[in-house]
Order: sequence, then C-alpha cells, then structure tokens
Amino acid sequence: MDTDHDPADDTATPGHRPRPWSKRVPADRGPFDTIVIGSGIGGMTTAALLARAGQRVLVLEQHYVPGGFTHAFRRKGFVWDVGVHLVGEMGPQAMPGRLMHTLTEGRLQWENVGPVYDTFHFPDGVSIQFPDNPTDFAKTLKAAFPASAAEIDAYLKDVRLTVRTMKGWMMGRLIPGAFGRAVGPWVGREGAALLNEPTDVALSKIVTDPKLRAVLTAQWGYHGSPPSEAAWALQCLVVRHFLWGAYFPVGGAQAIAPAMLQTVADHGGWTRICADVSELVLEGGRAVGVRMKDGEVIRAPNVVSAIGAWPTVTRLLPEAARAPWTEGIERLPPSPAHLALYLGFEGDIVAQGAGRSAEWFYNTWDHEEGSWRVSPDAPLPRAPALFTSYPSLKDPHHDPGPRQRHTGEIITFVPWDAFAKWQGTPWRKRGADYEAFKQRLTDAMLDELFQRHPGLKPLLVHAELGTPVSTDTFARPYHGAIYGLAGTPDRFKNDWLRPQSPIPGLYLSGSDVFIGGVVGAMMGGVLGAAAVKPIAVMRDLSAMR
Repeated sequence: MDTDHDPADDTATPGHRPRPWSKRVPADRGPFDTIVIGSGIGGMTTAALLARAGQRVLVLEQHYVPGGFTHAFRRKGFVWDVGVHLVGEMGPQAMPGRLMHTLTEGRLQWENVGPVYDTFHFPDGVSIQFPDNPTDFAKTLKAAFPASAAEIDAYLKDVRLTVRTMKGWMMGRLIPGAFGRAVGPWVGREGAALLNEPTDVALSKIVTDPKLRAVLTAQWGYHGSPPSEAAWALQCLVVRHFLWGAYFPVGGAQAIAPAMLQTVADHGGWTRICADVSELVLEGGRAVGVRMKDGEVIRAPNVVSAIGAWPTVTRLLPEAARAPWTEGIERLPPSPAHLALYLGFEGDIVAQGAGRSAEWFYNTWDHEEGSWRVSPDAPLPRAPALFTSYPSLKDPHHDPGPRQRHTGEIITFVPWDAFAKWQGTPWRKRGADYEAFKQRLTDAMLDELFQRHPGLKPLLVHAELGTPVSTDTFARPYHGAIYGLAGTPDRFKNDWLRPQSPIPGLYLSGSDVFIGGVVGAMMGGVLGAAAVKPIAVMRDLSAMR
C-alpha cells in the first residue's frame, strides 16, 4: 500500500481550531493580490510574508492535505512525517529560527534533539557522532583523525568563508530581468565561483585522507547530490546549517502547515485544497491568473509558482510561451528519488538502540555509490546507504501510551527509472508486480536495520513503503525528486532560476531558487515574496526579533 492518509482521516492535523484551508474559498475572502501555487514550505513562506505585507493571498494546493513535504499521514494509530526529519538553525538566536517564528506568528515551537543529532556508521566498525556546537564538532573530527587536525581547521575556516560569500550571491538573485543577469554575477561573484566547483574537487584541495573526506560529506543526504555532483557551496551551507545542532517541530511536522497558513488566513488570505492548477493564464505576455483542471479561471495581478521550476515550465506554461530560458531549466537534472519505509513499534525501542539522533548506515566509504541501484527485474544489491530516524522520540508531545507505541523511518535514494513504468497508475491499484517489488525492498531495508538493532525486530507491528511513485502521485515533483533540481554547479549557474521570471507577473519560489531542505526552501520562499513586494517584505524581515 502506498503511503498517505485517507481523505476522511484528517486527525493528523493537531489541535481543534478550525483549519485555515478548505475546498472552497469563504465568501469574505478576495479578490486576491497574489496567487501562490503549491503549499510546500516555500509556497507557505511566500504566502505568509506577502500576507503580512498587506496582500490578500490565495494558496492553491492540488492535494487534499496542505504542507507539501511538511505534511504527515496516519495509519493504524501511528503518525509519520513524510519530509521533515531534522532541521538546523531553529533556535531563537539563528535568523531562520526567528524567521520561522515570524511566519507562524509564534504558533510553532521547536525541540532541540540533544547534544548529538547525527550518528554515522561506516565499514570496519567506524562510527562518528556529530555534536551540537562547532567547538565539539572540531574536537570530534580531530579525535577521529588526529593526523589531519590542521586540515580540519582549514576546512571549517573555508566553510565559514564560503557561507559568508553566498549572501552576495543570494542578493544578486533578487535583481530582476536583463539587468539582474548582467550584474547579478558581479554582485555575487565570490559565491558564484564557489558554486561552480564540485564538492569532491574543492574538498580534495583541503583534505588528503579519503576517509575523512567521506565523513565530512556524509550529510550529502540532506541535499541529495553526491560529492562529485554537489556544488561546493551547497556542502558548506549544509555543514553550517547544523553546526549548532538540530531541531524537530513540537507536535511533529504536521504542526507546520496549520501554523503558517493561519498567518495567511489571519491577514485576509486563504488556502484552497484539492485545487489542481492546469495552466498559467497569460494575456499580452503577462501572467494574469491560473486555469484550474475543471476550467475555472482565477485571476490575480501576481502569480507565484512554488511547485518547482521544472514542473512550472513543463506543465503549467502554455506551449506558446516556451522560450530559450525554459529550455535551459528543462535541461537541468533532478535530485534523486527516494524510498521511505515507515515503521510502527510497540515496546521500549530506546532499550533496543533507537534514539533521538538520526543514524546513517553506510556500507561503503564511497558516497558516489550512495544511490541504491535497484530494479524490479533483477536481484537486489545491498543498499549502500540508509538513513534512520525515530520521530516519536523527538517530539515531546508524543504520548506512547501503555503499549509504548513509537514510529520509525528508513530512507534511501533510488533511481527514478526503476519505478517510472508505474507513473500515472492509480493509487493502491498498481498491480501485483509493483507490490512484489515493494515487498522485496521492504524486506531488504528491514534486514539492514535488524542487523544493527536486532532487538527492534520483535517490537515491529507495522511497516509500509513509500516509493517515488507515491511521491509523484501526491506531490508531483520532477521525477519524484524530494529536493527538486539537483544541486549541481550547472543548476546554480543557471541565470533563469530567479524569483522574478522573464514573464511579467510570474514569480518562482521555493527550493529551486535557493537550495533544498526545510530552511533552503524557506529562504527560496523569502526570495519569492521579496520579488513581489520588496520594500514591505524587507521591512518585515528587518524587524524580526
């Protein structure tokens, strides 16, 4: 069975306050100043900022649950988060944490997961933990690789320098049109130069020990591109993101959308679910609204697409509006697809090795082998990398009850091609061969987990696998890619990935205009909002406390 909760089961949304979304827009809402297509973290960020800036915003979500990859689903009394596992910089001292507080107007709290947030297990019995502060992070690395102490210092210095230079690159993306394409590279020239170099090339100039390089890049799963493909600045941004530890939303990821979309509603906007946009409406070369799947046309002076750049230009843009800039986006590759195995336990999982820290199991030191090369027509190789997490242990509001009910997740990357033949098939009706393939994958992933934590096996009472086809069905990203476009140098060199598109009135938001992940997509949402209403949004951001 593919993952997602039934339409009638909305109990995964916490609290009893009326939800700030519905299938129909209330009569007292509108007309709208801006339409935001997609209610992922980027779209919700753009909508909340524009609403706070005085605009009436309509968010259109094709799914029956808003939130994109921040939503949750329920099965047999368990609740799982589909895309939020650990998030850095959510403390009050960090700008992203203050931004999240502003977007939710104080309705969402975040729990620090503890002094260790990531634990990595490599071959030959090598394990290393990543702590929640830069001082201990450096000490941990030097204790594991004492001969490389000077290189570790040089690496961390370069990370800090790279992140600082990226601020100029980000501001350069806000400059619209031909002028932006001309001066943007100059404004962010230092950041652009760093983005143009792959991580493995840049890191090899600093660190000589290949095993240390593997440890330093072991978090590549947080952005989805292995070191040979990921831009160097992307690696540095992820490292910087977690230098002060990781957080989890109190109440689970399901608490994010209600908190953010309530801000939209409180300022006169609304979110419409089951609202499937089929096409952008253009008049005189300008975006003036959207056409829904049922033919309804909704008009607004501004349209922001937060569903990803590739889906925007290939699915929503009329054929007559295609141009060289859209072809440049279409050529960019997606980040990898993934499998997510959702687990339900009854019993003391902590005593059997589960914890609040995520665990990464690597069966190789080579991250270039990180994607599991599975095929429905061939024996399964061993999974080279698995990410495991226990959401219920991270959420202080979780009540395990007398049966000690807890949730777990196992995630790994897989090629989209292994699942492409099932694209477009009906949910829960994909055939016996699909179900058999899923069962083989499930068994293999569980076997890897139980090799490490055998005591969890008798506690497992439920397991179900979400595939790239599930992701495509419910979120519709490019080839099931949870992180959107791959974080390659070519992606960051593409001058068309700006919040202001070449079409007047059409804007882009979310991860594809910055980077993937919760905070990356949130910052992409900031760029989208600032492109629509620059002065008001910047004034709001400057007032954050």
